[in-house]
Parts: sequence; structure tokens; C-alpha cells
Amino acid sequence: MGDAVAMPPEAETPAQSFPERLLGVFISPKDTFADVARKPGFVAPLITLMIAAVAVTEVMLWKIGAERIVRMSMEQSGQASRMSPEQLDQAVSTGAKFTGIAMHIGGVLGAPIYLLLLAGLGILILNVIFGARVKFSTVFSLVCYANLVSLLSSLMALAMLLFGDPEHFNVQNPVPTNLGFFLNATEVSKPLYALASSIDIFPIWIMILLGIGLSEGTGRKVKPTSIFLVYLGFWALWVLIKIGRAFI
Repeated sequence: MGDAVAMPPEAETPAQSFPERLLGVFISPKDTFADVARKPGFVAPLITLMIAAVAVTEVMLWKIGAERIVRMSMEQSGQASRMSPEQLDQAVSTGAKFTGIAMHIGGVLGAPIYLLLLAGLGILILNVIFGARVKFSTVFSLVCYANLVSLLSSLMALAMLLFGDPEHFNVQNPVPTNLGFFLNATEVSKPLYALASSIDIFPIWIMILLGIGLSEGTGRKVKPTSIFLVYLGFWALWVLIKIGRAFI
């Protein structure tokens, strides 16, 4: 009898590079998320999203300024109409000091905190609601990659800040991706404006990608549509809370 010939182990497919994954999120999300689920990694997308957030925040402070941001916020909320010009100027001056500091800090920490909350919700959906067993690092990686589409929103905001009229820039609603952008916040009811501003392309797009990505994280044991619908339910609850607060 001849000796058995040992077959060489099959070479493991290397993970896609970050640029490949970034492009894949837009053109082939299913294959890209399958690769992320196979070899998770969140550092590159997280840093990219943080840089984008810091860039928008710093350009906003440079082009518009903290005082103008505070003044616009008070005008939209209706607070300015209940103050004398002297009181408004004093409130704006005081608020600008805290707003500038808060925006600097928020630009750095806002993205990771938001992504951690979104990933925590993903763990709740997968491991508690659907009974899957997915590691947090995998879910966090998938969430970070799903949110890379928001880079388009950041680029749009930067373009409007740099090339548009800063006097008409709406800090709370900077890009024309929702119905609220086309409404005047001081002329329509607050609940209507809150609803219109919430109907935005990017949250829906991200939730669709989260459904695809987290499904791949479970080995497709949970359907993308099921995950998307649960995220949609939480999003709808958040919108209702925003509308309720607008009545106050």
C-alpha cells in the first residue's frame, strides 16, 4: 500500500483592505459585511467617522461661530421672541462660551458614543430578542462600517459651509436630505418640524445596512428584514419622543 498523501491546508482568504470595505459598503454591502463579520475590525472606520465629525464641527465654528449658532438655536426654539434685545445678547454671549467647548468635545466624542449606543442596541436585538450569540466587537465593527455612508452627509455639510451662505446655514438641519430642510422652523409648528426633520435618507439607509450587516454577523441565521424592522421600531419611538418634546 502506498503512503497517504497529506493535502496542504487550504489558504485562508485575506480580509479586504479598508478602502475596499469602504467602497463595498456602497456598491456591494452584503459581501463587504460578510468579510467584516469574518474578520472584524473597527479602528479604521471609527477613526474615519471621528475625523469627519471633527471636520464638520470645526469648520462650522470657524465659518459661523458659537454666538451665531446659539442665536439661531434660540430663534428657532422661540426663546428669542420672549427676550429683550439686551437680554438676548447677554444670553447669547453666555451660551456661546459653553457651546464652543461642548462642540469641540462633541466633535471628538460624539461619533464613538453614538456608535457604541447603536452597537449596544444591536446586541440587544441579536442576542436578546433573536437569541443569537454574536460578540460585541463583531457588532461594533459592523455598526461602524454601516455608518460610513454618513460620510456623504458630512461632505455635503462641508460643501454648504465652505461655499454656501453661512447666514442661512441651519446647524440643526444642515443638509437637504430630509423634509425639514425645506421648511422654515420659525414659521411651522415645532411638532411638524420635528417630524419632517426626522424623515431623513441617511437614518433609513443606515438601518437597511445594519439589517444586512448584523444578519451576516449571525451567519444569516437572522434575516436582514427582521433586524431592520426592529431598528425601525426603535427609530419610530425616538421620533415620537422628539415630537412629544416639541409640544412642551
